[in-house]
Amino acid sequence: MADAKVIPFGEEPRAKRRPGRTARGRTSRVPAALSPLPAQREEERARTGQEGRPEQAGDGVAAGAPAGAGAGDGGWERKLAHGLNFLRRRITGEYEVDDFGYDQELTDQVILSLLRPFKEKYFRVEVKGIENIPEKGAALIVANHSGTLPVDGLMLQVAVHDHHPAGRNVRMLAADLVFMLPLINELSRKLGHTLACAEDAQTLLERGEVVGVMPEGFKGIGKPFSERYKLQRFGRGGFVQTALRAGAPIVPCSIVGAEEIYPMLGNSKTVARLLGIPYFPLTPSWPWMGPLGLVPLPTKWTIQFGEPIPTDGYPAEAADDPMLMFNLTDQVRETIQHTLYKLLVQRRSVFF
Repeated sequence: MADAKVIPFGEEPRAKRRPGRTARGRTSRVPAALSPLPAQREEERARTGQEGRPEQAGDGVAAGAPAGAGAGDGGWERKLAHGLNFLRRRITGEYEVDDFGYDQELTDQVILSLLRPFKEKYFRVEVKGIENIPEKGAALIVANHSGTLPVDGLMLQVAVHDHHPAGRNVRMLAADLVFMLPLINELSRKLGHTLACAEDAQTLLERGEVVGVMPEGFKGIGKPFSERYKLQRFGRGGFVQTALRAGAPIVPCSIVGAEEIYPMLGNSKTVARLLGIPYFPLTPSWPWMGPLGLVPLPTKWTIQFGEPIPTDGYPAEAADDPMLMFNLTDQVRETIQHTLYKLLVQRRSVFF
């Protein structure tokens, strides 16, 4: 299998290039001998209902056709052709990744499509305040972390992509353990995730990306069920320092519903030490029910984005001011905690 091409981050993605050009950038031409005759063109226009507009290869339904006519008018053939072209590009390596390993085509067309039913049908995620994420330019989303397994980070990424008017993708910062696990490492890179370090985060912010961070880390995701929705310590405020240096706004994010998907009733520290992991959860179903214990409970989720906290008004030396970092960190943490309590009061039920 051929290797994928690594392109500079700012280069225009293949999917956004102008139609009518091949992968090599040359305009595709049809020889005159193979062009349809005038009578055939008129017949084709009458059949598709188009007035002088050629049907584009990526259209699911011909322009001007009634809704639902795609499947009966060759829509499935176009979808099949699109799928085969996608497979060909993957096999031949004719797809693009950035220098962090982010594969936009695979993420948008495959991975997010697989995650979307969980967001829409299983957890029924309700998204509020999406307008607080800027249309363009950098932003740092800071969210609470919970749920025993990091499902909340994935749902956050799908929610922003699907609900934001610009369809923005969140570049999540993950712990180093994620990039030590086979398969998980590759999938995380393809999704645009990167190591939770100041250098990577600042690079992405300076390039105008939306970056997501969950400062509680393993302390939040591995806390017992009795401490649900109680925020843990937000580290040393490194995310604030990164936002200050990049001049990016901080968007507080509160997630309700993830705490109950795997109620963590205990932690086997001995097993965790043997496996080299931060904790080994004991839930009502895991490990007693085997693989079935990995099925999360179908709780009802709410993700709310708060008003952004601007950082571009501070001087350059503000990033080295420990008191300012402490105050901003505390402000973000208190905003998230207060919103969590408000959403919990408004929630009718864990499952509805």
